[in-house]
Amino acid sequence: MTEYRGCELPDDLFYDLDYVWARPEENGIVTLGITDAAQTMAGRVQKIRIKKVGFHLAAGRHVATLESGKWAGGVPCPFTGTVEEINEQVLATPHLVNISPYGDAWLAKVRPDNPQGALSGLATGERAMAALRQWLDRYDVQCMRCAEP
Repeated sequence: MTEYRGCELPDDLFYDLDYVWARPEENGIVTLGITDAAQTMAGRVQKIRIKKVGFHLAAGRHVATLESGKWAGGVPCPFTGTVEEINEQVLATPHLVNISPYGDAWLAKVRPDNPQGALSGLATGERAMAALRQWLDRYDVQCMRCAEP
């Protein structure tokens, strides 16, 4: 786990170098969520909508929409695929995203149409960490997480 400017950046994830993380699972499904920096910039998340199970997404289309008191925006799926599972816990407690962005607050599990190429547009390892550090510097982000409810 890399930490920079108070932001946690797990080394084993794939990143879109903006605000989405992806974790490939053994069964071919990819779990998606938002980064620590993204939850900080959004502020306390008050509402989350996630596409329904079975919904087919084109790459770049929103798999979820988050709303806070100061921001509303979509979370793009980095590849084409079908929603296999949604996180009911985060729907019931949206600000969980502000507490555990890489753990309990994943958003959706998506089965890529092209499993071999699904993560090809994402970065991981040192390349991702360097780019994310630049992103944090550019936007002058210092991460903070909400306390447990």
